Amino acid sequence: MTNQSGAATRQDDLIQPFRIEASGLHGRLVRLGAALDQPLKAQDYPDPVATLLGECLTLTAGLAAALKFKGTFSLQAKGDGPVRMIVTDATSDGDVRGYAQVEGDLPDFDAIETAPIPRLLGAGYLALTVDQGPAAERYQGIVDLDGATLGECVHHYFQTSDQFSTAVKLSVARDDNGCWRGGALILQRSPEDENPMTQDDAEEAWRRAVILMGSCTPEEMVEPSLNANQLLYRLFHEDGVRVFDPKPIAFACKCSPDRMSAAVAMLTPEELREMTVDGAVTVTCQFCNATHIFDEAALRDLRLPGAPDAPEATPT
Repeated sequence: MTNQSGAATRQDDLIQPFRIEASGLHGRLVRLGAALDQPLKAQDYPDPVATLLGECLTLTAGLAAALKFKGTFSLQAKGDGPVRMIVTDATSDGDVRGYAQVEGDLPDFDAIETAPIPRLLGAGYLALTVDQGPAAERYQGIVDLDGATLGECVHHYFQTSDQFSTAVKLSVARDDNGCWRGGALILQRSPEDENPMTQDDAEEAWRRAVILMGSCTPEEMVEPSLNANQLLYRLFHEDGVRVFDPKPIAFACKCSPDRMSAAVAMLTPEELREMTVDGAVTVTCQFCNATHIFDEAALRDLRLPGAPDAPEATPT
């Protein structure tokens, strides 16, 4: 294995870019520890929901790292099952966050394990969005939730979007200390791949790389004692694998008192009355579970229609 920069190997919470020298194929290995454990434990999700949300977070971090952009890449899975929606996003700076909305009883674990998408999300859609702010056009791709697992749904997305070939392998599990860990292998072949191969040889090289990637076990994907470079070497050393500077990943939420105030300010008088308990409104962040209480004085300061002593809104 060769290292483009000679940088020290980072053990956790990273995206490790790599290139298979014999074929010119490129990819990323994602390893998440605390960056995954924190958001999954923040809301105390049932294990099957935490596992699926963890896969979405790990996948989102890996897909975002493939893009040359400044902004936020997000994944949204929405369905009619007991898990109504999963939202995850990753910024170009390496911050990730996510949450799951659960509104029904979950089926037995054995039924979920083999087909988490239809059992948890049901019928719905998968949307991938790149948002670079108001100065740039937002890009979004949407496909039906077609597959038993998240990996199958992502493969369906890339097959139907006429983009470059992509193979994905995901794993999320608890370690011996009960902490959540996640791993993702993402292998891609784009038109820009530079190699002198014929089309037949290139197809064979792609099939070989996908088979080698598939030989990685779920346990190896999240094993803390097996670092990213060791795992990549085990998988691709016969074809030569070059690693580049790893990118750090961290869990970070965008919520703040100002953002929560803005959310409360958007409530209608009816919504405000419904949410008011003992004269106060409690707002809880869906991503990090942080809570902010707006008492009567705070609601008056926001001058909301329906707040204590606040004037009713006058139609314009």
